[in-house]
Amino acid sequence: MSAAGTNKWLVAVAAMLATILEVLDVTIGNVALPHMQASFSASVDEVTWVLTSYLVSNGVVVPLTGWLSMLVGRKRFFMASTVLFTAASMLCGLAWNLQSMVVFRVVQGMGGAAMIPMSQAVLMEAFPPAQHGLAMAVWGMGLMTAPILGPALGGWITDNYSWRWIYFVNLPFGIVALLLQGAFIPESKHPARKIERIDYLGLALVVLTIGGWQIVLDRGERADWFAAAWVWVFLGVSMLAFVVLIWWETRCDHPVVELSLFRFRAFAAAAAMSTLLAFTLYGNLVAWPLYLQHVMGYPALQAGLALAPRGFATMTSMFIVGQLYGKIDTRFILATGFIFVAVGSFEMSQFTIQSSFWSMVWPSLVHGFGMGFTFVPLSAAALAAVPAERIGNASGIFNLMRNTGASVGIAVAGTIIVRRSQLHQAILVTHVDPTNPMAQLAFRGATELATRAGAPPESAAQQATAMIYALVQREAAVLAFSDVFVILTLVAVAMLPLIVFLGRSRGAMVAAH
Repeated sequence: MSAAGTNKWLVAVAAMLATILEVLDVTIGNVALPHMQASFSASVDEVTWVLTSYLVSNGVVVPLTGWLSMLVGRKRFFMASTVLFTAASMLCGLAWNLQSMVVFRVVQGMGGAAMIPMSQAVLMEAFPPAQHGLAMAVWGMGLMTAPILGPALGGWITDNYSWRWIYFVNLPFGIVALLLQGAFIPESKHPARKIERIDYLGLALVVLTIGGWQIVLDRGERADWFAAAWVWVFLGVSMLAFVVLIWWETRCDHPVVELSLFRFRAFAAAAAMSTLLAFTLYGNLVAWPLYLQHVMGYPALQAGLALAPRGFATMTSMFIVGQLYGKIDTRFILATGFIFVAVGSFEMSQFTIQSSFWSMVWPSLVHGFGMGFTFVPLSAAALAAVPAERIGNASGIFNLMRNTGASVGIAVAGTIIVRRSQLHQAILVTHVDPTNPMAQLAFRGATELATRAGAPPESAAQQATAMIYALVQREAAVLAFSDVFVILTLVAVAMLPLIVFLGRSRGAMVAAH
């Protein structure tokens, strides 16, 4: 039975189950960190290595997926990755101390790295060219399911059982995914090229480049960035390895990372836009929940309710794009999506302390709706721009750039929130002056409130000062978050000119014929 015929949906299910499992594991693990901290008697800084170790190993392997699939065969590599991920999940649940947990998470990250790019490559080959947009819509909706369910599921499992069951539950799903892969995922239609010599230098350079970069991005804020000597060392080694990697991989006969793919203009443009899009998405995903809980004081449940509609908006727009792809120009779909993303981000920059629940939810709906319009066609356009036999390599590089954009977005958003809060607070404090009539009025009002609450006269003034200072801190935070959302808006707008480099989509041309 042809994979492009009636069997394509079984291929999609087989490919997506492992991918959903990997993304779900990342999202539910964050919820359990406080419980792991207690189990391992670790500090907050130490326990975050549970996340960092996974991201580093995952980031290193992602760009190698195409090369590794050629080395051992795509189906065999996909199944081996599922086995490694599932086995490492069980070991994570059995971890006896923090050191063993970090080691098992490194192995788990290596196994999970290939699942997303491999599932993408499998779907692009299983569906005919005219349905590549539909294939990426299915892929995207699968990826969106995990972030929606992850935090709530992780919290429920941790509260009712133990954080260890977050990893144990991967076993039955991993086995089912493995059986489905063996039964329904075909070998690639394009025979793998024989690799006569392994590029060991390229492998080492990739590890140094991505590993050093990921560690700096993930832990740099805690070390006050360049105030720490190790940040300079890791970043210097990473940049030097990157320069040598470019020089070596463009001259090597069997490179582990096919940088020559960037000669395809549409692929290079789509990869660049994907990097910027991930920057805006993950920067937003960091800032938005923090704003709801730290500035507005929403409890976790209410913040979760505010976040959930965004995911459903994204899934809805992905389904719409899946129907439109091949019927209208991809560039028009992308432009529409970028505009939605920019409008949503800009409206978030207008939030104030007085903003109502629904006035803050609707911009996230607009932002999420726009994301669905961009995520699907970008993936399809990038992979459609390269020869079919090189899709595995292209998918690995494309996802590496998306992960890099996400890491930079998270780091930049976190840094801006901290630094700009301090700056705005310093500016606002200058206006809280005893000679300022408005400051005097606010101080008298705060003093009266403290007195009515039963504070003795001698402490009412102190409480009033504390109340005004808390108000200044809160307003400084609002302005800092506004700065973040403005930057994300500008990045979304900056993606619009890159659309012209894509050219007309292959799907539209197929449909036209």
